[in-house]
Amino acid sequence: MLNDPLSNAMSKIRNAEAIGRRECTIKPASKTIKALLTLLNAEGYIGQFEEVADGRGGHLKVNLMGLINKCGSIKPRHAVGYQNYQKFEKRYLPARDFGVLVVSTASGLFTHQQAKQKKIGGKLIAYCY
Repeated sequence: MLNDPLSNAMSKIRNAEAIGRRECTIKPASKTIKALLTLLNAEGYIGQFEEVADGRGGHLKVNLMGLINKCGSIKPRHAVGYQNYQKFEKRYLPARDFGVLVVSTASGLFTHQQAKQKKIGGKLIAYCY
């Protein structure tokens, strides 16, 4: 049974990276997962991904580059103001300026660095390093 598609997607990516796979399939595809994969692609953690329509919600094929040490979703979804990112960086990331926190804001998904620059807060949904 699938309770949290985002957590499932992040654990599939982490497990595929751990065993050295070059490709990973994520089911089901959602707008949030696509936005997260777009952010990870822009940050250089994963390669390109494509959506495959199978008539059951579709799935995503993700090209992996072997650059992810650990990734996961953050539960509970902590609300964070733009001044308080440092507390959560210490909690979820191994070192300063290493890795990204993904923040869901009213303007969409951003990394914590982008959210700091725009001075907006939101809810933490994932981390990757």
